[in-house]
Amino acid sequence: MDIIRVENLCVHYANGRSSHCAVDNLSFGVRAGEIVGFLGNNGAGKSSTIKALMGFQKPSSGSAFLFGENINAVASRQRVGFLPETALYSPYLTPRETLRQYGELSGLSLSEITAVTDAVLEKTGVRSKADVLNRTLSKGMLQRVGLAQALMNRPELLILDEVSSGLDPIGRRDLRTLLLAERERGATIFFSSHQLSEVESVCDRILILNHGRLIAERTIKDIRATEPSLEDYFVRVVSDSMSAETGVSR
Repeated sequence: MDIIRVENLCVHYANGRSSHCAVDNLSFGVRAGEIVGFLGNNGAGKSSTIKALMGFQKPSSGSAFLFGENINAVASRQRVGFLPETALYSPYLTPRETLRQYGELSGLSLSEITAVTDAVLEKTGVRSKADVLNRTLSKGMLQRVGLAQALMNRPELLILDEVSSGLDPIGRRDLRTLLLAERERGATIFFSSHQLSEVESVCDRILILNHGRLIAERTIKDIRATEPSLEDYFVRVVSDSMSAETGVSR
């Protein structure tokens, strides 16, 4: 079963009398239990696609489904844990208070919130900072808080935009461990990242965008068997796509 299904999705942004096409006739699927990396240069359309999936950006045309439910239905997102590209949390709350707020928004009872909060604080490495104000935390620690809130509703699907942003090498190692543990728990994971070494170490499959279009889709196993590295493959595929658009050979 496809947990995520995107069909001919287009996203345009109005710019005065003209418009900018951020996502161009995009189609793909993500199957249950997969970890899929969503890759592309800055401006490739990754965040616009994710915003459309989460209901923050209305598609210009096409359709998308989560768990078989159209993304226009609020119910489609009730089983999703989401981390946006830029997550903002009240500077006057602590991580523990922040998670309680998100737990309430997810409809959890107070006893559930208490139990889940302690678990996700431990899982994401935030426990030692759980009761200090968010405004005192580093960017990397706030990213960990973001990961913790995404886990509050025990999601069946994690959608994470630039998931490793701000994380140091230890944080990125912990992130890899966390993602693999969530997949072991039964979650499906779809995330964007510019850290290709991490993508290569945890993903089953990758999708590459350029100018809002899907230009490549391969398994990591296939890439390892035929390419020097994911980075080499990514650079070649994107460069070839850009050359084809301009008509200029590399």
